[in-house]
Amino acid sequence: MEKSFCPCGCEAASEKKIVVEYLYLDLETCDRCIGTEKVLDEVMMALTPALNTAGFKVEYNKIQMKTAEIAAQYRFLSSPTIRVNGYDICQSVAENSCGCCSDISGADVNCRVFEYNGETYKIPLKEMLAETILESVFGQVEPGCSCGEYELPENLKEFYEGKKNKSSCSCGGKCC
Repeated sequence: MEKSFCPCGCEAASEKKIVVEYLYLDLETCDRCIGTEKVLDEVMMALTPALNTAGFKVEYNKIQMKTAEIAAQYRFLSSPTIRVNGYDICQSVAENSCGCCSDISGADVNCRVFEYNGETYKIPLKEMLAETILESVFGQVEPGCSCGEYELPENLKEFYEGKKNKSSCSCGGKCC
């Protein structure tokens, strides 16, 4: 099987292998991350058997962006993020205030919202994820490359710095 390359020249996954990555900040407190995980799990449970039947090998990974270093390694732009073969399924990053992640870090943090059919959702709809993943697999969407120039977004810098400061506080973050 031939290797393919994304527009920036990096090697993309082979045609018959699908790697779905769920990148998130927190699965203990953040309603958005928890809700998105639940919906994505359901969609992957439905899609994987059909994709396997069609001859695709499906790999589903969940990766917590625990530190700024991990976020930089994955070129993480916003939480939560879903990628198919390295490409973000969302064409752009739209965000609004996330009280959960703000509480975790003690800083005002914005997290991703999902836009679908002219509406905005904090947690994506099943049909939105299924449609977008299938479009990504079958090439009906021009994917956005996630491997070019990267700088950790200011919003995430504040999250990680606030989280670090909060955890080093003598009260364990209870007074902050």
